[in-house]
Amino acid sequence: MGRPKQFDPDVAVERAMGVFWRKGYAATTPQDLVDELGIGKGSLYNTFGSKHALFEQALTRYRDAQAAWLEALLDHPGSAKDRLRGALEALVELDLGDPDRRGCMAVNTATELAASDAGSADAVRKMFARTESAFRATVEEGQRAGEIAGDRDAAAMAAWLLATVIGMRVLAKTAEDAAQLRRVVDAAMASL
Repeated sequence: MGRPKQFDPDVAVERAMGVFWRKGYAATTPQDLVDELGIGKGSLYNTFGSKHALFEQALTRYRDAQAAWLEALLDHPGSAKDRLRGALEALVELDLGDPDRRGCMAVNTATELAASDAGSADAVRKMFARTESAFRATVEEGQRAGEIAGDRDAAAMAAWLLATVIGMRVLAKTAEDAAQLRRVVDAAMASL
């Protein structure tokens, strides 16, 4: 009979997420994970199967947390335009407030792995779809309230907002100050 686990796998996924987010999948070694999680390689592989399997769990954790955070920002009383602006501004603050400038783990994964890892590409695709859906629902609310022109295609505007967010999150990795990103937010809001 094997020894009982001396660590919490849920906590391990959370900590592994931080390593993958900071370093990327390819640059993260099993030793990096062992060091961060404070467990042996045997425990790592016995619990998660492989580095890639642990990465998939970490990416799913990130996707669910980030999507829930954005949905919460968009799902409260008030003007749809104000909520959209608030979400974009919150993303600017989140990214620029990160001393490591990690950006978005999903965007990072898309650029690093989408061409070679169908599972990772699918996980990112699902996150982008969930984000786009939240934007679409908010745009449609704005249209019903008369804040956003009702003759505009809500699905197209939601896709455009998603592309704007992806671009902003990439820009935030190298932006020297918030002014550049705030101009993007202002332009996005003016286009609605």
